[in-house]
Amino acid sequence: MPIKSRIRTVPDYPKKGIMFRDITTLIKDPVGFRLVIDNLTQRYIKGDVQFDVIVGIESRGFIIGGALSYTLGKGFVPIRKKGKLPAEKITHEYELEYGTDIIEIHKDAIKKDTKALLVDDLLATGGTALASAALIEKLGGVISEMAFIVDLPDVGGRKKLEAKGYKVFALTEFEGD
Repeated sequence: MPIKSRIRTVPDYPKKGIMFRDITTLIKDPVGFRLVIDNLTQRYIKGDVQFDVIVGIESRGFIIGGALSYTLGKGFVPIRKKGKLPAEKITHEYELEYGTDIIEIHKDAIKKDTKALLVDDLLATGGTALASAALIEKLGGVISEMAFIVDLPDVGGRKKLEAKGYKVFALTEFEGD
């Protein structure tokens, strides 16, 4: 059974007309979680994409990024929502469909010219990924690639990220919703 079939679709969440792709059913399944991490590990262990550190976006990016950091022997850096990091940090405010949000990273998390693999569970509009990339780049880091479990191509995030010059990879996609 492939990855896509292990992802639950919740209609009308968080609002009417949205088909929410819920990866909790995928990662609670030990075979499903292993498929995700093994597939990503195989992609990045080859060395075609060079990076020094894995950066995960709160919160599901922590789950994938942490496991991937372990299998690839790379360090892990979290990007958190405002108010969650204890040391000196930088912030980035960005637009959401329904308002704004703020994310943060520790100032000492990324050094100049550090190559980062940015990971999260799902790519929809691309707003959070773009904001996360902005934080990494403010610290002098470079985005080697952005990796997601799910891409929603009809929402347009991939096109937006690629138009900005970012390389994007997703294990699966859901079209039409």
